Amino acid sequence: MLTAVLIIPTGIGAAIGGYAGDAIPVVRALAQVCDRLITHPNVLNGAMLYWPLPNVWYVEGYALDEFAVGHWGLLPPRPNRVGLLLDAAMEADLQLRHRQAAAACSATLGLTITEPVITDEPLGVQLQTAASGTTWGTVANPASLLRSAEKLIQGAQAEAIAIVTRFPDDPGTEALHHYRSGQGVDPLAGAEAVISHLVVQHFQIPAAHAPALQPLPLEESVHPRALAEEIGYTFLPSVLVGLSRAPRYSFSAPQALWRQDVDAVIVPATALGGRGILAFAHQGIPIITVANNTTTLNVTGADLGIETIPCQSYAEAIGVLSAMKAGVSWQTVVTAT
Repeated sequence: MLTAVLIIPTGIGAAIGGYAGDAIPVVRALAQVCDRLITHPNVLNGAMLYWPLPNVWYVEGYALDEFAVGHWGLLPPRPNRVGLLLDAAMEADLQLRHRQAAAACSATLGLTITEPVITDEPLGVQLQTAASGTTWGTVANPASLLRSAEKLIQGAQAEAIAIVTRFPDDPGTEALHHYRSGQGVDPLAGAEAVISHLVVQHFQIPAAHAPALQPLPLEESVHPRALAEEIGYTFLPSVLVGLSRAPRYSFSAPQALWRQDVDAVIVPATALGGRGILAFAHQGIPIITVANNTTTLNVTGADLGIETIPCQSYAEAIGVLSAMKAGVSWQTVVTAT
C-alpha cells in the first residue's frame, strides 16, 4: 500500500497550489497512484469549489508537522461533527452569508454542522508580508478565539472546527492586483495558517480557516486560478467539506497511521525548509522535489544536505510514485536533472 504526503507550503507564491484550490488537479492525479494521499487544507480548499476523494486525508499544517515529527498519529477518516466559529468583527451581512453557506452544506451535502459560536471579542486579524514576499499575519485577541473553540468542543461536541475571521478589505493594493492577475502571492494564506495552527495546537482537534471579506468589484480580467474565490460570497464550503472527514489525531492508537508508514513526500524544489519536510527527510523517507512548482523561496535539498528525487513536474513525480508502487527503481524511469 503506497502512502504519500503532498506538501505545498502556504503563502509562498507557489506556481501550483498558491491559489485557491489550483492544486486540486494534482491531487486528483496523485490519488490515482497512491492508496493514501495526505495533504493539507491549503492544497484542497478551493473556496466555493472542492473535490473530495476517499483516499485523500485532509490534515491541517500544524498537525501534519506533528505527524512528521512522530508525535501524532492519524486515525482513519470518518464523519466529523463540524463546529462553526465566527469572528465578532464580521458585519451582519457577512455573518448571514456564512450562516447560509453552512446551512446549504448541511441541507445539500448532508454535513453535520453545529450552530455557530460568535467570538466574545473581535479577533483583530492583521496581514503582514515578509521581505521575501511570503505572507503571514497576527491575531490581536487569540484568547477569544480559543474560548470560542472550547465552547464548540465542550458545549456542542464539535469534532472539528471551521473558523471564519474577518480579514482586512484592501481591494486597491498592488499585491491583490497581482494575485488576481495570476502572478502574486496569496495575501491571506499566511495569516490563515497562523489561526488554524493555534486552535489545532491548543486542542489537538482538526481545524481549518476561511477568511471573511466583502465581495470584490467584478473584474473581467481575473486569472482563472484566482476565480474560485470570486464566484461566491464566502470561502467556507470547501473548508466544511474537508473538515467533515478530516482524520482525528492519536498519541498511541495502534490502528493510527504513523510517520513510518509514509513512503514518499512530494514538495516544491525550492521549499524544503519546513519543519515537517525536514523531519521526514531525517527519517530517510524519500523526498520528491518538483522543479516547475516555483515559489518565492530558494531553500533546496542541496542547501540543506538532503538527498532528493528531482522531478521537473508533478506528472514526472507521478511516474516515480508508480515505479515505487510497482517495486521498480525510480532511477530507471527518471533521468535526474
